[in-house]
Amino acid sequence: MSSPTRARVRAPELTGRGWLNTGGEPLSLAGLRGKIVLLDFWTFCCVNCLHVLDELRPLEDKNGDVLVTIGVHSPKFEHEADADALVAAVERYEVRHPVLDDPDLVTWKAFAARAWPTLTVIDPEGYVVAQLSGEGHAHGLAILLDELVAEHDVKGTLHRGSGPYVPPAPPSTSLRFPGKLLALPEGRFLVSDTAHHQLVELDADLVTERRRIGSGTRGPADGMAAQAQLSEPQGLLQLPEAVAAQVGYDVVVADTVNHALRGLRLSDGRVSTVAGTGRQLRQRSGGGSAAAQDLSSPWDLAWFDDAVVVAMAGTHQLWRFDPVAGTVEVLAGTSAEGIRDGGAADAWFAQPSGLAVSADGATLWVADSETSALRHVHAREVDGSRFEVLTDVGTGLFDFGHVDGPAAQALLQHPLGVAVLPDGSVALCDTYNGAVRRFDPLSGEVTTLATGLLEPSDAVVDATSGDPVLVVVESAAHRLTRVAVPADAQRMDGGARRTQRPATDLAPGTVELIVGFVPPTGQKLDHRYGDPSRLVVGATPPELLLDGAGSEPGLRRTLRLADLPDGGVLHVSVQAAACDGDPETGEVPEFAACHLYQQDWGIPVQLAPGSPTVLHLDLRGA
Repeated sequence: MSSPTRARVRAPELTGRGWLNTGGEPLSLAGLRGKIVLLDFWTFCCVNCLHVLDELRPLEDKNGDVLVTIGVHSPKFEHEADADALVAAVERYEVRHPVLDDPDLVTWKAFAARAWPTLTVIDPEGYVVAQLSGEGHAHGLAILLDELVAEHDVKGTLHRGSGPYVPPAPPSTSLRFPGKLLALPEGRFLVSDTAHHQLVELDADLVTERRRIGSGTRGPADGMAAQAQLSEPQGLLQLPEAVAAQVGYDVVVADTVNHALRGLRLSDGRVSTVAGTGRQLRQRSGGGSAAAQDLSSPWDLAWFDDAVVVAMAGTHQLWRFDPVAGTVEVLAGTSAEGIRDGGAADAWFAQPSGLAVSADGATLWVADSETSALRHVHAREVDGSRFEVLTDVGTGLFDFGHVDGPAAQALLQHPLGVAVLPDGSVALCDTYNGAVRRFDPLSGEVTTLATGLLEPSDAVVDATSGDPVLVVVESAAHRLTRVAVPADAQRMDGGARRTQRPATDLAPGTVELIVGFVPPTGQKLDHRYGDPSRLVVGATPPELLLDGAGSEPGLRRTLRLADLPDGGVLHVSVQAAACDGDPETGEVPEFAACHLYQQDWGIPVQLAPGSPTVLHLDLRGA
């Protein structure tokens, strides 16, 4: 019997506000006929999108004469729709392909994208051949590209040659997109010079350099200050003296894109790897030997509960690193993305990016960036967990703004940093609002301390000043800035915002959730030891989901949705493992590899009778 014919879908044309990395020239799919085009729908706040940028680089290098990658920047937050902010982000993350600025989500909607990141492959004749969501697709894409090259070479429809990428002029500033800050003795500061892949020790004037640590070349090498390598370092933590004496280093560095923790010895600048293998963690859990455990985009660090707490942005969790024992474990978070309070083992986070600890050591404050939230962790046994997670400011993945007042009504926009002030209140680097905000735990009020900053990403209290002063990292201004803490903070109302991504219409009652997954050629789902896929489903608010919540094997789930007038958000996480060869027939290569594909969706939904009763999401659709 012949296989059914699959309808060919012509890719819609690309539409947006403008183009970056093309030398000012607009591009069109019609003008790219003869090339394989890979559209990467991304938004620069999204750590999973940043992972995909790294995954694509080897493919782009290998296939540069036949493949044109185009980043379609479809923003989640209001700040990301700013044209200048996008220009900065393209430089910050070393995006080396053309980028379409799609602030109104026109191209996003035309290609029916549902998640960041989404990858769409278009063949040399202009037809869509695959749509993929999430991370982990590099191996499958390599197979698909080889197939398309072979097919269109034979057909004569493949045109080899250079692509349309035009690199921008290289910038020159002392710091470049600095990330995090550590106050050192004698009024000095250590700053992570993130885009230069270095650490810089500065005098109290915030400008004069004492020394640089790291060669400035992206990489994982250990060694003395001038030879060691880093890759987009972020968080910095000075260990207690007694601990530093035992382990032989003073400062822990969150080496974000190396997916590692590094140890820095201040006396001579020696850098060593103390946790992580350099590989990105693909599982949703882990623990044991720090040297053998993969990590995922560690972003910030704090000393809490006699250990280093790691904001593991890439898995939406908090981890615990014991530098003396050399072990790591998950401290809080299931890896589901969103806001859920309760026992640490059951809590949800969304890209935690900033950490600070109260003066008495009892409270760990968390800037939870993707939910625009301030959270905290404290010791209290809940449902078998030693710690409880609570939300102070913020409501969910798609609600943000600049609103002061009672914490329950206050709104932030993608905060990346947090610091504890001398009076016990909390200063927040409200990054995408360009502001420093304050939360008072006693009054429950949120106020504004300063505005007009360029993407503030971290702050520390300046101990050399008699008056309360913060040293703030203005990341997009490439500098450190002193900000006086006013006696009377402002109360502002810049309005509430919501991500403009359209909601999905579904019928109340029974809805069938189906995740599409077609393994790449040469791979099969391995059912020998049970179902190799898993779905985790939840909802905000929880009352939206009457049945179907939880974690179970499989790529299908029957849901029952409540008829809520304001709808809500369905949180869907999926994993699927496919192995080379065919495990069930025994046709497996001697050194067969298995590949993990995964994605987290937050799907805004509206409920209306007569709407669809099936929700189809593609993890890997062909």
